[in-house]
Amino acid sequence: MGSVTTKKHANGLDYVEVNSALCQARIFLQGAQIDYFQPVGKPPLLWVSSADDYQPGNGIRGGVPVCWPWFGMSSEPNFPQHGFARTRIWSLESVEMRDQLVHLRFSLKISEQDKIYWPHNTQVSVLFTLGETLSISLVNTNLGDKTVTLTQALHSYFPIEDIHQLKASGFNGSKYIEFAEGPYPQTTDEVHFDRETDRVYTNLGPVQRLHTPQGIIKVSRENSRSAVLWNPWIDKSQRLGRFNPEDYLTMVCLEAANVLEDKLVLAPGESHSLVTHICWQD
Repeated sequence: MGSVTTKKHANGLDYVEVNSALCQARIFLQGAQIDYFQPVGKPPLLWVSSADDYQPGNGIRGGVPVCWPWFGMSSEPNFPQHGFARTRIWSLESVEMRDQLVHLRFSLKISEQDKIYWPHNTQVSVLFTLGETLSISLVNTNLGDKTVTLTQALHSYFPIEDIHQLKASGFNGSKYIEFAEGPYPQTTDEVHFDRETDRVYTNLGPVQRLHTPQGIIKVSRENSRSAVLWNPWIDKSQRLGRFNPEDYLTMVCLEAANVLEDKLVLAPGESHSLVTHICWQD
């Protein structure tokens, strides 16, 4: 059947190691962040910078950081970029193995300190389904008596071997904002990379593909009409923390999101699941 084991990284972070007939994976309790996922007989599907030292209190530069309850910079000064969830310790609530799939559920209790940032009565969980495909669900429930608005993203880093050979497809008919300008219409289905790319897409279809020298990575979304496509290129790579100057050559981010006009508005008692599915396309 396989195993699910809790272990401790050399730098002190606790993580869950998954070994099954279909895959291997590693998920850290800090941030409920998966940093490794490899289907059996296929290459790994997630990228992490070798410059990251897995220090407690820092989100890992790679894998799938959870950006919550806001994406990017907050409108409030001195609030942490991409929210606070990715540096907090989550609880592993349940483990289930069924039909060779491993299901894990993590939840985050909002501390008194974090209520400064998020003074709302909500419940947030991350669900992982691990098999030949990696599925991640970010689940929000409004437990209060007032409407709650938030933005969020599953900030997925992918190994693409050579940015010059990468082609991303599935963007036709959408629109994007880049470097706070736009929106621009996406007039072709494909995106190629020859400079810094930092696009927030809206009105986006549910499936995109990353065509890499190793194969095609299929990335699909549910309950999301927005996504982020990011590669820092040369100059920004020099300024990023926990990132090697040449890392831009081997990674790209394609992130399932609820941002801009696709922001999440939850009525009292309402729940929402932002879901991404990631796999190698046969």
